[in-house]
Amino acid sequence: MRVSILSLSLLASSFALLALGNLDCQETVRFPITLTWEKGAPDGFERDMILMNGQFPGPTLEMKEGANVEFTVINRLPFETTIHFHGIEQLKSPWSDGVPGVTQKPIPPGSTFVYKWKATQYGTYWYHAHLAGQLEDGLFGPIHITPANGTAMPFDLISNTKQDLHQLALAAANPQIVMLSDWSHFTSEELHDISLAADIDPLCGDSILINGKGSVNCPGVPFLMSLVPPPVLPLLRGANLTDKGCLPLTNTLAQTSYPHNFSAVPPTLFEGCHATNPGNATINADPHKGWVSLNFISTASLQEMVVSIDDHPMWLYEIDGRYVVPQLVDAMTFSHGSRHSVFVQLDKPAHNYILRVAGSGLNQKVYGQAIFRYIGSPDTVIPHPSINYSGVNTTTNVRFLDDKTVVPFPPVIPAQTVDQTYKLLLNRTGAAWQWTLNNDTPFSLSLEEQTPLLWDPTELAGTGLTITTKNNTWVDLIFLVTISGGLQPPHPIHKHSNKGHIIGYGEGEFNYTDVAEAMKYIPENFNLNNPPYRDGFYTLPAATSSTWMVVRYHVVNPGAFLLHCHINPHLTGGMAVAILDGIDVWPTVPAEYGPGGNGVAKC
Repeated sequence: MRVSILSLSLLASSFALLALGNLDCQETVRFPITLTWEKGAPDGFERDMILMNGQFPGPTLEMKEGANVEFTVINRLPFETTIHFHGIEQLKSPWSDGVPGVTQKPIPPGSTFVYKWKATQYGTYWYHAHLAGQLEDGLFGPIHITPANGTAMPFDLISNTKQDLHQLALAAANPQIVMLSDWSHFTSEELHDISLAADIDPLCGDSILINGKGSVNCPGVPFLMSLVPPPVLPLLRGANLTDKGCLPLTNTLAQTSYPHNFSAVPPTLFEGCHATNPGNATINADPHKGWVSLNFISTASLQEMVVSIDDHPMWLYEIDGRYVVPQLVDAMTFSHGSRHSVFVQLDKPAHNYILRVAGSGLNQKVYGQAIFRYIGSPDTVIPHPSINYSGVNTTTNVRFLDDKTVVPFPPVIPAQTVDQTYKLLLNRTGAAWQWTLNNDTPFSLSLEEQTPLLWDPTELAGTGLTITTKNNTWVDLIFLVTISGGLQPPHPIHKHSNKGHIIGYGEGEFNYTDVAEAMKYIPENFNLNNPPYRDGFYTLPAATSSTWMVVRYHVVNPGAFLLHCHINPHLTGGMAVAILDGIDVWPTVPAEYGPGGNGVAKC
């Protein structure tokens, strides 16, 4: 952690500023955060990055369900920014969702902005930058919301002994947050400029971080090539992975056949691996407590990641901030932005174990690890991995989580019919770096400077970049991942505001008007009885054929909200649309969140 004198003085002044505010409300959690642009070296390589109150990752925002939150941003960065609260539904507070051009104007350098919202849900969430690609510069931190008294919990589906249930409840109330990140030695602005100048998709990073710490690993090309499964080798077109484990720039499946300017790509972006070893994170667990809750948050910009802990199976009990019917697994795959909370029983011999995180995407073989330490144990490690460097199981009995089998607890049943259906075509358009959610029109970064849609929902009328719904209706979003533009990875689609039900998947073309028609022919592809209920939806990859996915949601929170891919270069490349929910009862924006406002009400 790097903390400067400037950061500490700014933090002190921000606390003094907040002390002048209203202190008589015991139910309000006030969280001041000062953003600074400083040098940092999370993986041993120094670069410019964003610190929050002088630290990285940012401090944990903790509260009880039902609390009011005042999140004050003091922007001491040399550029504009905004903060989004990932997974927080912003019920009746759409102006605090933190999306420039959709819910607010960017926060200028030297300014302060107060986000106010109510914690209407329990669970694990996170806050992060939502302007341009600033997530890649380190602006993120965890949120943990303790359930309200009386909330139904599924812990008795794991064990029915009095001791275990007591220990599980204590573990859930006092979790260990584990933030999973990928990291680049280039700033987000540098990466975006390279993408445009060279016309490439910059899908190559440098390391994986666990709670902000990691190392650059350089195992060598022969080892990296040994990890490529034989069925995947033809996709390399006879070339090797680079020494950073990345698909080479010349791979047209990844970079398309559009014209490129490879001379604009710095040599170290895709190759030139230089190992570092500054020390990895340690996650401490007290064996006397019997169990520990590890609440994982994927903040990844690029990498799909697989997680396991040597010799320790995990009971998944919460996903995307909501309890699920528990499942016992040895390894889990994380899409970008997802949160998985697990219980780990501390019943193994007391020593150190390895928590492994492997990039499992086709774009790069990259690996990180942390120490899972029994407090009071000797510093010995006896490796016994369930997954290898690329996230593949080491034995046939390794249990991988299948996200499609995760169901909410208690059940959450979607409507059996809908009022509207929108089909969204996911594709590249015009350039290797440019993506869309509606086939032909990217949601350009320039729109971050427009009049926010929350202020004027007609701002993008006729562009195809908005979806309009009425309040208290049900909507199907059908995501069509076309193979026509070439290979497509799984896209982690994030829906701002309330969650949605993932009711269907399939391979091939979706040759139906809507779900009702499709269910007459392929009912086995759908689940309308307690399907997964999440704020992030992972499409199937399009490797040899097109694929599709259907998300059903209930319109209950009028306002403007973004729907987008959470692979950072895809978002900055335009892969988004805005949802104008409840256009018939459009909310009145408070003056402090309208033109010229900063979230502070004028007296």
